[in-house]
Amino acid sequence: MSIDHDAMIERLDQLSARHDELLRALADPSIFADQERYQQVAREQASLAAAVTAYREYQRVLREAADAAELAREETDPELREMASSEEQRLRDEADTLRGRLVELLTPKDPMADRNIIMEIRSGTGGNEAGLFAGDLFRMYSHFAERNRWKVEVLESNATDLGGFKEIVFAIQGRGAYRHLKYESGVHRVQRVPATEAAGRIHTSTATVAVLPEAEDVDVQIRPDEIEIETYRAGGAGGQNVNKVETAVRIRHLPTGLVVACQDERSQYQNREKAMRILRAKLLEAEIFRQQQAIAAQRKQQVGTGERSEKIRTYNFPQNRVTDHRIGLSLHHLDTVLDGDLDELTEALAAAELRALTSAPTA
Repeated sequence: MSIDHDAMIERLDQLSARHDELLRALADPSIFADQERYQQVAREQASLAAAVTAYREYQRVLREAADAAELAREETDPELREMASSEEQRLRDEADTLRGRLVELLTPKDPMADRNIIMEIRSGTGGNEAGLFAGDLFRMYSHFAERNRWKVEVLESNATDLGGFKEIVFAIQGRGAYRHLKYESGVHRVQRVPATEAAGRIHTSTATVAVLPEAEDVDVQIRPDEIEIETYRAGGAGGQNVNKVETAVRIRHLPTGLVVACQDERSQYQNREKAMRILRAKLLEAEIFRQQQAIAAQRKQQVGTGERSEKIRTYNFPQNRVTDHRIGLSLHHLDTVLDGDLDELTEALAAAELRALTSAPTA
């Protein structure tokens, strides 16, 4: 993962100076007179120790690598010159390892990072073509999940006659699902010639994606008097295979007005459980968004707001290109991206977020 090296070094210099300042404070006998202050300073110093230690080791290795490089340039004996060059390479490799460790230490720990997720894909502008694109996105994320050995579970879907989706809601269960896919929320745009277009004109269609970390019981408490549950008969595509029993469930959360529905399962109980999972995830998402807005009031967000109305990516079929507009990255292998090869995109987005966070001043 590549990040702005200068910004990282500047941040580490700040942390190193702060660490030394805290050590001097702890060495002052007068601090023991105020135990609360002592505990606060000790905790902050301990929180910085790992990053500062790794940074100083990184600096030492870089200095030794530079010395080895200078020796290799100046040495006239071929054997000694080769030894110096080998030592320089070993030290450069060690520096790369330490730099990766520093990136990890500087990355803020997201408490939701390893959560399972619920994803929603809804067709936008573009009619039938938008529905087909929604289907393409669902398959893309499903293939990405398969690559990571994660489980995909469809919670609710509304298919179109041509094989796409007006909307589809599904869960992805696997460690790190939210960490890898949280950047996918927003408007996705496709530019291509539809199969039904006789004149060969390129059409532009959109689909909206939302990524919600799946809530646990401790995250969201929903009282029985806060929800209104309605049951109804589930209907098949085009009005076919209409269920004669009221197995479909619609739940309204009264305090927020949120409404979720599920009709894909055969039993009312199963549909109710799935609808409650979606509702809890939506309520958790709303709380996370509120917290992010509070942070954004102090610091400019660099990788997008997560708003569902924000256009984040374009998939251009004629050019076999996918462009992420938030970071200005274009990849010219759209076919493999749609087959679930999202690593280059997700890593670049994570790197941009880290670059923003490590270069931002502390609040």
